[in-house]
This record gives sequence, structure tokens and C-alpha cells, in this order.
Amino acid sequence: MPGQTVTRFAPSPTGHLHLGHAYSALFADACALKDGGRFLLRIEDIDRTRCRPEFVDAILEDLTWLGLRWEEPVRRQSEHFADYRAALDRLERQELLYPCFCTRADIQREIAAAGGAPHGPEGVLYPGTCRGLDAAERARRIAAGAPYALRLDVARAAARTGRLSWRDLDRGTIEAAPRAFGDVVLARKDVPASYHLAVTLDDHLQGVSLITRGEDLFAATDVQRLLQALLGLATPLYRHHRLLTDESGRRFAKRDRSLTLRSLREAGRTPDEVRRMAGF
Repeated sequence: MPGQTVTRFAPSPTGHLHLGHAYSALFADACALKDGGRFLLRIEDIDRTRCRPEFVDAILEDLTWLGLRWEEPVRRQSEHFADYRAALDRLERQELLYPCFCTRADIQREIAAAGGAPHGPEGVLYPGTCRGLDAAERARRIAAGAPYALRLDVARAAARTGRLSWRDLDRGTIEAAPRAFGDVVLARKDVPASYHLAVTLDDHLQGVSLITRGEDLFAATDVQRLLQALLGLATPLYRHHRLLTDESGRRFAKRDRSLTLRSLREAGRTPDEVRRMAGF
């Protein structure tokens, strides 16, 4: 039906879901239900070194127990590497990507030699060491088998798109500032697409019209808005919800085993009780 809200919940199977995940999933579901919309589930398992099949099964079991229902099929990132490769190819044709051969140690040495580096929302900014390598040197290193990541030349990309904005339903129109992130990594040898690239493309391909997620990802939307413009993708609406914390104010995390949905269920909590604990 035209005009229906389409939301999604997109966990990574690197551990059991906790109470904060329950809040995020229920929040997305509630936003879809307001106008009879659609709630989708996506498994973000593109990092095969950290994701485990048993946690995928646990996610489905926990969400079903909680009373959530979603449209099938569930999109699994590990089944769509070709989509991400096609997006990278498009950015390469625009001459916006470059191979970065720096290790973490190389980057730290470069930063130390420069007397420090500016910080962005995700930490210390990459100093651009490999951005200036000429094509011959890049080709030589690749032919020699040197491992590398693909980085987006953010300043060049932002200059090409011009000013961009996006809309958060609670905070209004936000002017995107992707340069604050520096040259973000979009792919590595062992991870064929970064979080930024994969989720931006997935949300477009799944027709997500309202992205709901924690406020810790608010700033990341700027990079994703840039990718939307470069790849000709739709720009959805956004809502960034609060993060659940414990009594000390610390965010819930997968290490908090006492508040995983599985442990709460094993302790005799009912789905209704867990929903109330999550604020629903």
C-alpha cells in the first residue's frame, strides 16, 4: 500500500540479544504499526570472522518469543556480496575510492609524527597517508599482494554532491557533515563492505522508508546520506531513539549476560514482563 511506513531491525549475530536490542526492535515495530506498515528483519552478518550461525538462530528465537513478527524473507548480508561489490564498482568509476595499505600501527606512527590528529564522531581521523599515492605505486603494491582497504575520498565526494541534508522526525532537518568522519573505509579484504556501505544499500534495496536506531548512530547518518547521493539511492526518514542503560548509566551491551533475552527467559520472565522492562 502506498504511503505505508517500512521499518527494520538489523542485529549482528555476534552474541545474544539484550534488553537494549528488545527496545530497539519494539520501537521499530511500533513505528511501523502506527499506520499499518511493514516491519522487516535483517541479519547483519557480513563480518564472517565475528558472526556465528548459532546466534542467528538465537535472534530469531528471542524475537519470536518476544512476540514480534516480520516479513519474510529475512535479508542476510552474507548472501548479497555482489550488491556491495556493484556499489563499490560504481564509486570506483567515479574515482572516489582509493586503496589504503596502512596498518593500524602505520596510522598511529603517522599521527605521532604529525603531533596528533583531529578527531571525528568515530575517533581519530585517518590522516590520508595513502590518498596521494599515484596510480603506478598503487598498482605495484596491489600486484605484490599487499593487503589494503578501500577508502572513500570524502572531501572529493562531498565537493561533488554539494550540500546535503536529511530529516529526523524528532529533530527536524539536519545538514549533513560527512567530512567530520574523514576518509571512511568502505571495504576490507576480510570484510567486503563496511557498515556504512552495507546498511545504506540494504535499506534502499529493502524499501525502508523510516530508519529507527539508537542515538549513538545519529552522526553516522551524515556519511550514509553522502553515499545515498553518490549512488543515486532514496533518502528515508530517520528516528534516533534513546539508549537503555543500567542503574549506573552504562549502556547495555552483549557482555551484560544477566540481561540477555535468553537469560531473562530462563529466569522465568514472561514476554510481557520483558516488554515492560524495555518500556513497552
